[in-house]
Amino acid sequence: MKRVRVGALLALGILLAGGTGYWFGGLRETAPPPTAQTASKQGGGVKGGAGKGGGGGPVPVELTKVATAILPQTITAVGSLRSDESVTLRPEVSGRITAIEFQEGQRVTKGAVLVRLDPAVNMAEVQQTRANLALAKSKYERAVDLSTRNFISGQAKDEAKNNFEVAQAAAGLSEARLAKTEIRAPFSGFIGLRVVSVGDYVREGADLVNLEAIDPIKVDFRVPETFLRQVKVGQAVDVMLDALPGKTYNGKVIALNPLLDAAGRALVIRAQVRNQDTTLRPGMFARVSLITSTKQDALVVPEESLVPQGSEQFLFRIVDNRAERVKVETGHRRDGKVEILSGVAKDDVIVLAGQSRLQQGSTVRASGDAEVGTAATRRRRASGPESTVPGS
Repeated sequence: MKRVRVGALLALGILLAGGTGYWFGGLRETAPPPTAQTASKQGGGVKGGAGKGGGGGPVPVELTKVATAILPQTITAVGSLRSDESVTLRPEVSGRITAIEFQEGQRVTKGAVLVRLDPAVNMAEVQQTRANLALAKSKYERAVDLSTRNFISGQAKDEAKNNFEVAQAAAGLSEARLAKTEIRAPFSGFIGLRVVSVGDYVREGADLVNLEAIDPIKVDFRVPETFLRQVKVGQAVDVMLDALPGKTYNGKVIALNPLLDAAGRALVIRAQVRNQDTTLRPGMFARVSLITSTKQDALVVPEESLVPQGSEQFLFRIVDNRAERVKVETGHRRDGKVEILSGVAKDDVIVLAGQSRLQQGSTVRASGDAEVGTAATRRRRASGPESTVPGS
């Protein structure tokens, strides 16, 4: 009996040992191969990575130089176009419209008759006052003659003179009222759309039609009060319009409003732009660039060379084939160029593309197919998704 128990225990032990060996063997077969990171931790000595101390060689990058350019210092704003002169024509006397002497939208000259009112009543008044004036003049002349012969008193002569002057004034008043039945253009410009017709009876001050002078044309815009000391009369402006893309109109500042807008704390500026072809129309939305000054030798770099980090900007400058990370202060941006205020100097060699693989002190080499600092590089980069840095 004891021999049977001992044999069973031995068989059970052999089975357990064999199963355990099979399980550990399976783990060894399915375990992943060691990685470079694991090998390095175990002292395997796997080395790699480009740059300083690496065995992968210099990092291929595109290079360019810090250049100088004439860079206008501008303030951008939005505004609206306004007529150089604008008026809504209104009659000064009541009357019925007998004639409209213009076509809507046409150009009219200064002094041209635009609207005529019925002049019958006014002409009758003129005839009456002229008759009274002739009688008063005759009486005055007779009084002067009699006074020289002492046939009438000086008072009678003065009364005759006064009646003559009153008749003159009445005649002038009636003639002025008659003249106001013809409504004339106060300046040359384009007539608008009328709101009356022949036969309408209009009272004093009723709207008839608008008249606009649009060559030159004005543009009103606002800038924050912090720019108050930078803005002066006579400065140049560039005006662009969403309605006319691709075109830029040049003008100059003609006036500054002495009263700042209290709601927005802004300075209201008025500029004037030539409009010989009358393409620009009042009320159009305008984007304005106010040129406050021009730097003749501003340091500029392409926008793509900058490496932003938070609120700061950096460049990689190349010194002895090694990348040096430099913090820079930027200024104005214009046409893909960025003004550099501090951090680099003229003709410093900087990295144009490939910055993502660089760190402080990395060894670099110029890409074999890179046109350094040329427009061809940027055109090739924009033409397709492939990178201009080999291996990136």
